[in-house]
Amino acid sequence: MGVLADNSAVVHADGAAPVIRRIRADEPWRWLEAGWADLRAVPAISLAYGFVFLSVSLSLAGFLFLSGLSALLPVFAAGFLLLGPLLAVGLYEASRRLENGAPVRLADVLFVSSRNLTQLALVGAMLAGAMIVWLQIAGWLFALFFGPVGIPPLSEFAPLLLLSPRGLALLVIGTAAGGIIAFAVFAMSAISVPLLLARDVDAVTAVLASVRAVRENFWTMLLWAWIVALLTAFGIATWFLGLAVIFPLLGHATWHAQRALVADA
Repeated sequence: MGVLADNSAVVHADGAAPVIRRIRADEPWRWLEAGWADLRAVPAISLAYGFVFLSVSLSLAGFLFLSGLSALLPVFAAGFLLLGPLLAVGLYEASRRLENGAPVRLADVLFVSSRNLTQLALVGAMLAGAMIVWLQIAGWLFALFFGPVGIPPLSEFAPLLLLSPRGLALLVIGTAAGGIIAFAVFAMSAISVPLLLARDVDAVTAVLASVRAVRENFWTMLLWAWIVALLTAFGIATWFLGLAVIFPLLGHATWHAQRALVADA
């Protein structure tokens, strides 16, 4: 896989705008293959990372159920996963170290050392802002279709959502709005976070490079977006248990996506 060639110079101090490659349509499957190889190379660290993500997801779900807000679980799950590209930063670091033949220790993954920590925080703020926007829009849509009423439990809300005209309208419009936000976030974050680990660039440059990568390889990146969405949906459908493996797999694969899409400096 020529596009996954070694990149021994991990950080580049020139700050030049990254050059985006045109890639083949089947590249996303190669990223998954490379991500799986990384997961198998450091299974304990990868799965530990996955179980931390699983624990946070289950804690969020438990809080919503105990608070009588279980109907908000899909909304919060979608919003929480918008932060996924940033939460996977330790997995990118593990893949970077594997690529360069460096040892991969748990401390290196949990406490990523980078000259771009401030820029990583800025991208994180962008993603958090997108999550807040999504939660706000979801609240507005619920109020628009159901008025100022309390949110019923998930067991009552699901039939209401699927079997009533108002519920179906909310489902269609909410899915469309969520899809637009999700794709915008995907374009911003497809490679921006791992790029900040690989190059000495600022957050805006990294985000713009990610958007250009999606634009210049639209159909390939759309396939990648669908793969990410379907695998994530499967993980959530297993009451988040599948995310213990799926999250680290996608994290490692995203590093290889960045390596494939960005030309060596």
